[in-house]
Amino acid sequence: MRTAVAVATVKERLLQGGALLPDTPENVVEVVAILKSYGVVLGYYWENLIYMSQGQFLVLFPFFKYFNGEVTWGKLLRHWNHDRINYEFSEYCMRAMLWHGSPPLNRYVDSPEFTQLAERAIQAKIRGNLFLQFLHGCFPEFLPEQVKMMVYTSVLGQFWRVMSPLFLDLWERYQRGEIHTITDVVDHIRMGLIQAASQPITYGVKIRGEFYPLLPETAGLDFLTAAAVPYVEAVFFRSFPFMGTVSYNAQAYQIPADQADFTYGALYADPLPIGGAGIPPTLLMQDMRHYLPEELRQRYRQTPRGLGDVRVKICESFQKSMFCVTTAAIQALAPYPLTSTDPQERRANERYLDEWLQRLRDSRLLAVQG
Repeated sequence: MRTAVAVATVKERLLQGGALLPDTPENVVEVVAILKSYGVVLGYYWENLIYMSQGQFLVLFPFFKYFNGEVTWGKLLRHWNHDRINYEFSEYCMRAMLWHGSPPLNRYVDSPEFTQLAERAIQAKIRGNLFLQFLHGCFPEFLPEQVKMMVYTSVLGQFWRVMSPLFLDLWERYQRGEIHTITDVVDHIRMGLIQAASQPITYGVKIRGEFYPLLPETAGLDFLTAAAVPYVEAVFFRSFPFMGTVSYNAQAYQIPADQADFTYGALYADPLPIGGAGIPPTLLMQDMRHYLPEELRQRYRQTPRGLGDVRVKICESFQKSMFCVTTAAIQALAPYPLTSTDPQERRANERYLDEWLQRLRDSRLLAVQG
């Protein structure tokens, strides 16, 4: 009963123009500050993803893929000493998108047109390489699958290339006194998504001085439907369970048989394991730790454990911010403005929100209401 009342309260708040996260001064500072840190880290992530999709195309053993084309002894030493950005997390998100899929993107990469484009690029890449020619001849589906992975690598990079400056601009506006409420935060993100919605998603590689398109503009793929919405679905909602925390053995029945039933995304994850070995979000929290604004770091110091469990605190703040991003997506995709007072439009909005809130019922939504 208490859960139903809490969900109904959230629904009514959304219909009044509010967000999934309650509007309090503490939440505003926490969300804006953590998104500033996240924006900095995303800047590193998207640059590396774009580099990998271009500079590591069909490199089967990409030992230096995290070096962005600049391999030096200094970088190697920092890499071995773990004094670096943990790009493994960005790959984790990319593989989540690849596995769960982007419907418009999947339709294109499964089309005969893409197959022909991919084969042209493959043939150009393996020219003169006897090993890759032999591999492609024996396993003709292997390299095309690698090309598809590079496609998703580029798409995620293009998505984060938009989101990174959007979050950094949010922090700058907050510093200028233009952001006061959670609604302001959501509006900023929503307008950024709307402005980028029709931006084309394209991708191609240069091989031996010649450009080979793989996602031409004629494919009709755009930022919102090919990247943003699939990202929310794959990373915020579904993702996949962390190895070592549950059994992947089908006979153990610890993982749903249907991917659509997965609830391992950022909105569902329990923050407590953050900091443990093998928990991918730990890598993100470690990266964000380096770029926390002093306002947020000071808030953390004032808690009973101070900075001793800072990665857990960052995860909790991050989840709050992701509920704001999700609110922006909900508003942008709504059939009508959520604040509409027209009876017919309000009923349609209520049905729309009921579907979202049903999915979020078992998430951390209620935990962030307090």
